[in-house]
Amino acid sequence: MNQFESLGISKEILKVIQEMGFETPTSIQQQAIPIVYEGRDVLGQAQTGTGKTAAFGIPMIERISTENNSVQVLVLTPTRELAIQVADEVKKFAKYKHGIRTLAIYGGQPIERQLKALKQGVQIVVGTPGRILDHIRRKTLKLNNISGVVMDEADQMLDMGFLEDIEAILNEMPSNRQTLMFSATIPKEIEMIAQNYMTSPVTVKVTHKELTVPQITQYYFEVKPHEKLESLTRILDMEKVELGMIFSNTKRGVDELVEKLQNRGYSVEGIHGDLKQSQRDRVMKKFRDGTIDMLIATDVAARGIDVDDVALVINYDLPENFEYYVHRIGRTGRAGKAGLAYTLVTPRQIRTLKMLERYIKARLIRRNVPSVNDIVEKRKEQIAASITSTIEKSGLSEYMNFIEKLAESHSSIEIGAALLKMYMKKDEIELLDTVVEIEKKKPAAKSGMVRLYFNIGKRHGINPGNLLGAIANEAGISGNSVGVIDMYDKFSFVEVPREVEKKVIKAMKKNQIKGRKISVEVAKDK
Repeated sequence: MNQFESLGISKEILKVIQEMGFETPTSIQQQAIPIVYEGRDVLGQAQTGTGKTAAFGIPMIERISTENNSVQVLVLTPTRELAIQVADEVKKFAKYKHGIRTLAIYGGQPIERQLKALKQGVQIVVGTPGRILDHIRRKTLKLNNISGVVMDEADQMLDMGFLEDIEAILNEMPSNRQTLMFSATIPKEIEMIAQNYMTSPVTVKVTHKELTVPQITQYYFEVKPHEKLESLTRILDMEKVELGMIFSNTKRGVDELVEKLQNRGYSVEGIHGDLKQSQRDRVMKKFRDGTIDMLIATDVAARGIDVDDVALVINYDLPENFEYYVHRIGRTGRAGKAGLAYTLVTPRQIRTLKMLERYIKARLIRRNVPSVNDIVEKRKEQIAASITSTIEKSGLSEYMNFIEKLAESHSSIEIGAALLKMYMKKDEIELLDTVVEIEKKKPAAKSGMVRLYFNIGKRHGINPGNLLGAIANEAGISGNSVGVIDMYDKFSFVEVPREVEKKVIKAMKKNQIKGRKISVEVAKDK
């Protein structure tokens, strides 16, 4: 906290910083905040994810006169999403600065709501250039009391064609204002704006930390939001690592992911800020001991975790702060070992992904979500590599004598195949069997029937009779009406008449089979 205090920040905002858990200012905050407090113009070269919103937001809040209800600070952003994000963050920092009101203005939102808020009085307005200029021309946004203006992501605003709008807005501003401009790059157009609209700006440049573990291979999967869980389970089945970490952006996300993966038979636990220290210690002991395969965590809860053997990091959620991404994937590839990082990205996040790539100065390689056959082939490769490694280590003479005796009555290929089947883990054999069964299966249920997916299978000690009995008893339908039941290791498929589909799903979700909570949904087509 001393480092923030040294920047001259007021006690009201220091209290918010303490509550938010920030301990040390980022480089851009350290450099820019004192200069902005001095009232000087600043041209900051800083990318998304460096903490620049606080760098301009905190000192701009401090200059607001709460006795004056007119607009005193204007922040321009390229997109509505960033406008909302910046406005929200400014509101957080102003929590104990009573009487300061902030408003986000952007296209796509009813203008009447914005007009009403402006009429009531706000001191800080954050918005996109087009909508801001619209309000200026309507004379619903008056700039005569503006003392500070901020242009955030300036190069991006220029890329989107906002140069004329920005110049028109700046031309309406009082000449004695303070002007701040932040941009990831400083092209000629940015320099021109600085020359024409800023007064002797101080240039502040922030170069982010390079990845300290260059041997990390980074991939991403583009998946629809409702496909994320299924995609994650495929990745986990594919990799089969001894120790890995999965990151979610929220505490609720961690809890939901833990429950869903545990229900599907995966060895996972979660940690987040709401856990008591004793619970956290228990989970971390399991992780360090290798009792669990995967630890699911939020960024805050993962601070201080120091485990060298993490083979895989999965970003289930793309982090909002790009520095978090660097911290996350830096947990793998330690002690000279190769690291692997996967990130799940929805179609709407592709643009954010490109910004992340610019931030880390590296490309994430696109991959397709593995199919069941991909998983089987990967397992075969892993087993082949293990066999080859064992042969190269030698010391097999005793075993070779044993095989030679067996070879008198069986071919070497038969012996190898039998030993391989014995060597493979139970779930690996069942996965191979699953592929064989799926290939035999028809893609859809019979006419008049619907196929339901159950998150319970052979591994949980369940047989078809248990499943049939539970469905008939809990849903109150005849067992004879239930169709084909296909059971696998971690899941099952059951055909039921279409007219009782909802009844079965509702009944089974409220009950358990052999003490296990049941998840039921309509199975997807093949």
